[in-house]
Amino acid sequence: MLRSSTPPLRHLLSRLFSTSPLASQSTPTQESVLYTLKKLQKSPLKALSFFDSLSTQHSGFSPCSSVYNLMLRILGCRESLPHFWDLLKSMESSGHSIDQGTYQTILAKFKKEKLSDECSNLSLYYNKLNKDASANDSVTSIANAVLSCEDFGKELENTEFTLSEDMVLLVLRELRKSPLKALAFFNWVKDRGTGYEHGSASYNAMARVLGRDDSLEKFWDFVGEMKEKGFDVNIDTYVKVLRQLQKRGLMKDAVELYELMMDGPYKPSQQDCGVLLRQIALSPMPDLDLVYRVVRKYESHGYALTKPIYDGIHRSLTSNGQFKEAEEIVEKMKIDGYEPDNITYSQLVYGLCKAKRLDDARKVLDEVVKTGCTPDLKTWTVLIQGHCMCGEVDKALEYLADMAERGILPDGALLDILVKAMCQSNRQGAAHALFVEMVEKTGVKPWQASCKHLIVELLRAQMIEEALGLVKSMKSNNFPPFWEPFGAHIAKFGTVEDAKQLLKELSKNRKPVPNVYMELFKCFFEEGRYGEAQDLLFRCPYHIRNDREIVNLFGTRRAESVA
Repeated sequence: MLRSSTPPLRHLLSRLFSTSPLASQSTPTQESVLYTLKKLQKSPLKALSFFDSLSTQHSGFSPCSSVYNLMLRILGCRESLPHFWDLLKSMESSGHSIDQGTYQTILAKFKKEKLSDECSNLSLYYNKLNKDASANDSVTSIANAVLSCEDFGKELENTEFTLSEDMVLLVLRELRKSPLKALAFFNWVKDRGTGYEHGSASYNAMARVLGRDDSLEKFWDFVGEMKEKGFDVNIDTYVKVLRQLQKRGLMKDAVELYELMMDGPYKPSQQDCGVLLRQIALSPMPDLDLVYRVVRKYESHGYALTKPIYDGIHRSLTSNGQFKEAEEIVEKMKIDGYEPDNITYSQLVYGLCKAKRLDDARKVLDEVVKTGCTPDLKTWTVLIQGHCMCGEVDKALEYLADMAERGILPDGALLDILVKAMCQSNRQGAAHALFVEMVEKTGVKPWQASCKHLIVELLRAQMIEEALGLVKSMKSNNFPPFWEPFGAHIAKFGTVEDAKQLLKELSKNRKPVPNVYMELFKCFFEEGRYGEAQDLLFRCPYHIRNDREIVNLFGTRRAESVA
């Protein structure tokens, strides 16, 4: 393992220590170590040097499970593989183990970097670790007791297990889908009086479990309890909880969490402000009060506004139709040295289209050219999408042609927008023609979702031949063939020949599995077309005619018809 620092690394670490919560501590806390490691996570060897220095400079510090697992995630890449395996052994000898989330993250990284041997070795190690029956049985039995018993304490009193930080973390992970049950277990452990006391790692693990939409009130109460106990929300917990809040659109809570962290010792990165503003701006009607709260908190700590932050403010203003204020923001952005670009103009186009000011939106592109900035695919896509949203599909198609004349090629996202808009206007045939033109002649790579949507719409319009042609197109683009909607349609409106054609398309690369035939037969039966089902069966390969489940299906139907 790396034991010494080069002069540049010493300089980096000195700067980190001088500006981080570690600077004023004789012995660092787990939260401060996590915070510093997060800052070093893009430089695995520097992070390792810092991690190694903890044991030499602070003899009273012992890394918790969260620190070890974060360090593993940092080292889990090609450039630091030997150090990764060394740390894994050191971690095990210290009584800690790799958690499931870390294992899955590192395994995904190994697969992405095509490290097949490392994938295999890590899987073997993790599976072997999980075969530790004593630990696993204890965790499972505790979690089951908590989930199934109202008074689980009495049952656990008769269960033999040794409480440890790792044990508590594992149980909380098992209970993560039942936040209130997890909190009841956490409090039971706290009040049990066995000498074990919750530390930073267990408090933060509990906070992560509560940081979801169905237990947010408890989450904020718990954060208050943490502060009373002298524990802070660490940066790892912040990132994970914030991600959940943003995913569920709970932006008010996301902003409150950001403010909490900015006022604490473990501040989010400067980039987090721009990301949070973007998430607020993505809502149908962005809350401008939240936007200004985030910006005020960011500026109150002495940070200057960056281009992504200006973009976030500008997008929320244009989305709310406040174009005068948006123009003022652009002017301030210019004064600070940031010129408007395609992101700026795309946001303005989007807002104008949303306000149904379509002509003004188109004029923006001409103004962009005058500034010397060439509108890119994103800007054109926003303009075309805006017209589609307003039902102006023909105008959108005109702009598609205009864009192509300027040498800008469409992509799968734009094709998806147009196909769905045309189908919504009951122009499935035109949507199919456009799809074929763009995919087969222009070379656009379609989205799988676009193919599926168009197949369903073509069948709804009784255009089965065109829909079958799309099955072929999906195969040529290496998508799994989408056959499921065909069964009910063919059974109701089609013929045995249509069913044969579907099976033919599906069998060009590989033989359809028996369940495809089974579904077709069932659909014919449901429409009362037993004769057609029988005819299709006779035309099927030998192995299908003799498949046990299919034979039983026909036998059952035959018996029902006789009865």
